[in-house]
Amino acid sequence: MDIQLQPDPAASDDLALIGRAAGGDLAAFEALMRRHNQQLYRAARSILHDEAEAEDAVQEAWWKAYGHLRDFRADARPATWLTRIAINEALMRRRRNRSRETLIQSAYQVSHEQDTMPMHDPDTAAPASASPDQMAWRAELRRQLERRIDELPDLYRTVFMLRAVEEMPAAEVATVLGLPEATVRVRFMRARRLLQAAMQPEFDPRAAGAFSFAGARCDRIVAGVLARVQAAG
Repeated sequence: MDIQLQPDPAASDDLALIGRAAGGDLAAFEALMRRHNQQLYRAARSILHDEAEAEDAVQEAWWKAYGHLRDFRADARPATWLTRIAINEALMRRRRNRSRETLIQSAYQVSHEQDTMPMHDPDTAAPASASPDQMAWRAELRRQLERRIDELPDLYRTVFMLRAVEEMPAAEVATVLGLPEATVRVRFMRARRLLQAAMQPEFDPRAAGAFSFAGARCDRIVAGVLARVQAAG
């Protein structure tokens, strides 16, 4: 008996938004951004290890996607296509940053100047309002998880972020990263084991709350991209 695959309503909605946005409908493009901002941010953040850099990478990824909306042929799901653009942008930025660091180190060695620039200070701001003990404990546990994810080897970090945090299918992660699906499954399994060894045994690393995507961050990315689109138009 033939098995008929059910259509993906979300993908169909995305295709409709892409079609409208390609025709100049900025409201449709904003809806597309807000729908996928979190996934793109988490993917970029897993590569860059820096919130501000990840935001910039996502904005640039959306700008590039906007310029190629008419070229999208649905060979992959829209979410896969968009995530791949964000990952490529993050990888380019990481390479550029490493090159810049190499130049700075070389200049330092030549001039013997004292480098007094502070290192990146991760955002450790407390919640705006007091929380009950249980909420405080959960927030600390989430921070521990985010720190442990950051400490994962590059080989595993993005695979874990997309599979566990964003819950993308292994086949889709393989498409986004250009890896065999079997490799994605192995890396995800090893990442889970590393995290389980680092965290408390009873803690489940499948925590969708990690690297939560605050509304203000989403608003910044959307506003930045739309301003750029309108300026170009």
